[in-house]
Amino acid sequence: MRSKLFVPGSRPELFPKAMASAADGISFDLEDAVAESAKADARAQLASYLSQPPSASKQLLVRINAQDSIHYLADLEALVATHVQIINLPKAEDPEQILRLADTLQQLEQRAGRRVPLTILANIESPRGLRQAAAIAAAHPRVMGLQLGFADLLEPLGIDRHAVNVIQQIQLSVRLAAGEAGVAAYDAAYAAINRPEGYRDEAVYARRLGFAGKSCIHPSQIALANEAFVPNRDEIAKAQRIVAAAGDAARAGVGAYQVDGQMVDAPFVRRAEMLLAQARQAGLLTH
Repeated sequence: MRSKLFVPGSRPELFPKAMASAADGISFDLEDAVAESAKADARAQLASYLSQPPSASKQLLVRINAQDSIHYLADLEALVATHVQIINLPKAEDPEQILRLADTLQQLEQRAGRRVPLTILANIESPRGLRQAAAIAAAHPRVMGLQLGFADLLEPLGIDRHAVNVIQQIQLSVRLAAGEAGVAAYDAAYAAINRPEGYRDEAVYARRLGFAGKSCIHPSQIALANEAFVPNRDEIAKAQRIVAAAGDAARAGVGAYQVDGQMVDAPFVRRAEMLLAQARQAGLLTH
């Protein structure tokens, strides 16, 4: 998911508009975007909407309420029989939380007769969660990625959300934690919707770190994310040369070789193959 658009679960009039957008994923929110008094109604409306086959080919996520919330289990019970694919767990701080969620999902799926298991996107948005991010990512095979969240992480500590050196350090920490577990990392939302250049800069840097995509809190950010998280023509051409050279080297029994004046071996080939896979997914390559 290059772009993941947040939609409040209490705004059903926005659901079809979100599905018609260019976002790769739609993240319906039952947590922070929904007032306490509206949570039950939002859950029911969202479950009803997601019970129908989706009108577009997108990844469908729901950010449920936290595990210590009275709404947590009700959210899961309402969603397990729908077409949602990913459960977004907020405020993940401990691998035990992931294990409890995975166990609950298994029980509910068996009861509902769900055939395709739900996966988990874990939010890293607290100091403790950041410290345990690698353990959270590796806690269970259902975890498909880590989602970085800056508001809950930084605001209570009085840390400037736009301090670039701080943001980049945290991005790298989360990306390495996800990499240790072999799962994807998704960059945080950017609340200043009137600063597209700030969103773009953050997204471009996140891609350089190997993030898979970035959250969008407004439709105007979708195109910025989709553009940032695809390889450009020069990157694709170089990746093709690396993969071709790897084939030649394998046939010749050579482990390290040069491409464009740079020494290349297995890690470079893996990255080139991943980049070409991204290009195919984005429709930039047909083979």
